[in-house]
Amino acid sequence: MAEMNNTNSTGQAMIRMVIGIGVLIVLTALLFLVAPEGFYPWAKAIHILAVISWMAGMLYLPRLFVYHVDAEKGSVQSETFKVMERRLLRGIINPAMIVTWVFGLWLAWKVFGFQGGWLHAKIGLVLLLSGVHGYLAGAARKFAEDRNEKSAKHWRMINEIPTLLMIAIVILVVVKPF
Repeated sequence: MAEMNNTNSTGQAMIRMVIGIGVLIVLTALLFLVAPEGFYPWAKAIHILAVISWMAGMLYLPRLFVYHVDAEKGSVQSETFKVMERRLLRGIINPAMIVTWVFGLWLAWKVFGFQGGWLHAKIGLVLLLSGVHGYLAGAARKFAEDRNEKSAKHWRMINEIPTLLMIAIVILVVVKPF
């Protein structure tokens, strides 16, 4: 019965997420069509909000893995971590990454014409962050299948990578050193 409730609540969460993203897309398209000259600040705000959401998830997911490693396979605690990891990845991290990329690329094209060494470096670091995202998504699948072979120490170290990338990206965007 608990598995059935888990499936239903996960399905409902996915439906809410799809509806939320759909509403965001429709409202963004309307804004762009109705007031294209006023779209830039909205695009920038949406991009920043998506980055914050993406980073929050990228910093939290490896921390969940640290605790999940210590949970006995098949235990209630382990199954709870699986649900938390799946919902975090599918409901926050994945959509936030997509929105970050879409609005980030639009801003890079429209505002900067893809020019500037700092912008190229930033895009390179965001590609690396996307690779870390992929690594974490694969790890979540392994945890879901009870196939994790990494230690808590490994996940603590991995947890630092998004932080370091975030620091470098913010410095590039704000300081524009080259």
